[in-house]
Amino acid sequence: MKKQVINILKNNTLGIDEIVTLLKAEGEERAVLFRESAKIKNDYSGNKVYYRGLIEFSNICDKNCYYCGIRRNNKEIERYNLTDKEILDAALYAYNNDYGSIVLQSGELSNSHFTSRITNLLKEIKKLSGGKLGITISLGEQTGNVYREWFEAGAHRYLLRIEASNPVLYAKLHPDNDLHNYYRRLECLGLLQKIGYQTGTGVMIGLPFQTYEDLAADLLFMKDFDIDMVGMGPYIEHANTPLIRYKNELLPIKARFDLSLKMIAVLRILMKDINIAASTALQAIDPMGREKAIKIGANVIMPNITPGIYRDNYNLYENKPCTDDSADDCKGCLEARLSMVDAEPAYGEWGDAKHYFKRTKKD
Repeated sequence: MKKQVINILKNNTLGIDEIVTLLKAEGEERAVLFRESAKIKNDYSGNKVYYRGLIEFSNICDKNCYYCGIRRNNKEIERYNLTDKEILDAALYAYNNDYGSIVLQSGELSNSHFTSRITNLLKEIKKLSGGKLGITISLGEQTGNVYREWFEAGAHRYLLRIEASNPVLYAKLHPDNDLHNYYRRLECLGLLQKIGYQTGTGVMIGLPFQTYEDLAADLLFMKDFDIDMVGMGPYIEHANTPLIRYKNELLPIKARFDLSLKMIAVLRILMKDINIAASTALQAIDPMGREKAIKIGANVIMPNITPGIYRDNYNLYENKPCTDDSADDCKGCLEARLSMVDAEPAYGEWGDAKHYFKRTKKD
């Protein structure tokens, strides 16, 4: 098996079967995989880790995805919406602490009030930072005109997770209506690339009904779509969602964690120069989960700078970590944790993906 893994890693073309073999690697074979992905990460981005100060500014959502704790029909959650001042104060914190970039994330809404609010916030964030803060947004499916308006207002990276690249599996995770259309999601990813965003996507790992072949295809989907950045992590069930009925059919939680690390490792081998985030969901399973991901391939981390009183209510999944930490606590903790895996925060840097500049042929 070890020889087989080594031979696969020497092959410049990884197909479904080869990727499945890597995702099933255990023991020394797993170690070989992680050594190779860590080497590639070090060759292309060194030991730098780029910060994205995460502002989860609202848990109000029009969508009703079967896996998500902030789905529209969950009546057990307290809804919130930060004021503009709270959002700008959080952005100012990121700027003053030299984070380099922030992420604005919320439930998915699509209306003129929401659009204009985000446009104004983007302009204000650029203004308060003198244009120095990079801005990623993760605000769901919008029209091309809205994406363009936000891009012109100052956002330059957009994360729109596909969650499952297999349309049959996607349909099992979402209601069958116009708000949850697989092909509309693909269209939006294409629009984002066309407009000029550094474009990101991602999937959940260890879902009900999901196979190793599905996961291998997810990775090839990202490669074929020429994605610039990826945020993916283990599926963690939420009690107030329809998918909870399949809880006893899931992989054990530690197996989902390990499979997530392998997905990151294989993706780093497939797409050497993209940005890969170490998701917070990893830390919900393993206290050192994000750091383990950074060691074997991830190069982006998202310290949460949402005001603490709201964090428990941005509850996409259960057992979300660090909800009681202040922004200062999170900053100090991350520095210590990164040093344990010989990683260094890249303060003051946007940390744009090299792949984006190669894809768009920009200097």
